[in-house]
Amino acid sequence: MLIFGASGHAKVIIDCLDSQGIQVDGIFDDDIQKSMLLNYPVLGLYNQSFMSGELLVIAIGDNSIREKITKVVKHKFGIVIHKSAQVSQYATIAEGSVLMHNSIIQSGTNIGRHCIINTAASVDHDCEIGDFVHIAPNAVLCGGVKIGEKTLIGAGATVIPNISIGSNVIIGAGSIVTKNIPDNSIVLSARSIVHERK
Repeated sequence: MLIFGASGHAKVIIDCLDSQGIQVDGIFDDDIQKSMLLNYPVLGLYNQSFMSGELLVIAIGDNSIREKITKVVKHKFGIVIHKSAQVSQYATIAEGSVLMHNSIIQSGTNIGRHCIINTAASVDHDCEIGDFVHIAPNAVLCGGVKIGEKTLIGAGATVIPNISIGSNVIIGAGSIVTKNIPDNSIVLSARSIVHERK
């Protein structure tokens, strides 16, 4: 498999591929100064003719940038699932998505294209996750939750059952979401606000 992006996120994707015995054939990155990442070659700028029949995954954490890259990539997209992830046979995972270490996807859930379900994130039954969503480490989505495209659910956040969260939303780390959230919103937990001392 090929990887687009030679960052820290790519290192975790490499771990996921290694866990499944999937060979990393090369990594594309716009930073032409990079030559290796975890003993794998960084090939420079994206080249659509390089191993054109090979699958590719985008290793970029930013949801909007990941979406933009999909418009220039000509390779077909793969799916990356760490061997420790637990995925129901009755769930669906769309192209380009990545499921990290110890993530859980329960029955009846649909994960959209190019999503990141990060380390130890839990997505319960019958959730609908839109394209280019990032569910950060240790976030918990209870059953029946709907998430719009390009939304970020922050680390350790919890969304109670049957909540709808719109597109382009940021849910802050540690937040507890108990009501529907409209598009283009930012939700911050009181625990995550830092006040400057006087």
